[in-house]
Amino acid sequence: MVGGATRTKAYLKRHRNERLVALSFLAPNLIGFIALTVLPILATIYISLTEWNLLKPPQWLGFDNYLKIFVSKRFLQTLGNTAYYTIASVPVGIILAVFLAVLMNGPRKKLNTFFRIVYYLPVISSTVAVALIWKFLYADDIGLFSYFFSSIGLTAPKFLTSTQWSMTSVVIMSVWKGLGYNIILVLAGLQGIAPTYYEAAEIDGANGWDRFWRVTLPMLTPTLFFMTIMSVISSFQVFDQTKILTDGGPGFSSTSIVYYIYNLGFVNMKFGAACTVAVVLFALILLLSMIQWALQKKWVNYDA
Repeated sequence: MVGGATRTKAYLKRHRNERLVALSFLAPNLIGFIALTVLPILATIYISLTEWNLLKPPQWLGFDNYLKIFVSKRFLQTLGNTAYYTIASVPVGIILAVFLAVLMNGPRKKLNTFFRIVYYLPVISSTVAVALIWKFLYADDIGLFSYFFSSIGLTAPKFLTSTQWSMTSVVIMSVWKGLGYNIILVLAGLQGIAPTYYEAAEIDGANGWDRFWRVTLPMLTPTLFFMTIMSVISSFQVFDQTKILTDGGPGFSSTSIVYYIYNLGFVNMKFGAACTVAVVLFALILLLSMIQWALQKKWVNYDA
């Protein structure tokens, strides 16, 4: 009995030491997560319940900011702008990425490598630099697009100064910049599909189109699911493009939610209202992610 108790104590001591070692390795990440994520989120929620302009102490308002936000025409407009951006950019970006990745998944390795580099260069380029280039391309009268339209006898749209085209112009630039990232993801998914599936499909008499719809696309659904979630999250956080290309205009027609938060907080010094919109944005992203996660069971195929 004494020997058994001794072994139990030794085991518990060793187990406790292992946990201490594990915690010591995890501590930097845990401290960083608490200090840079958890505490700022809690602070944002608290500030959203106050009125604060940085010059005076916060004044408690309760849920007044939330009541004002949900009846604010400006907030509803920016929410609609962001929804339009998401609905327009996410499907187009994913469809184009799948189409181009399938084309680049062929046997010509050197040519395919060249195109992968070309498509990925905008991804690693600064968003500000890319937006400045596109701003020049979109420019009225002197822009490259205006020159192209005039050369074929057409009048170019006012890409950045028209309420009808401003957000669409932001979408086009964003899809172009993020296309390479999506292509790399789809290529990784394509290369993870076992050749035996295609061999079996050929034996059954399936042509190229049938193989794409019945083999390639179903096997790509985990990759497409990941791309959809990440694309939706990033689309609700769009800021740099709207800031550089249109500055949110004209008439708030291209103001996104994040840009609206920036205006409320750092331009109008209404940090309570800005934090309120930030909390609402967090809740929207969380809700959309949960909905997508719940719906994945109906269309995502994890069979290997």
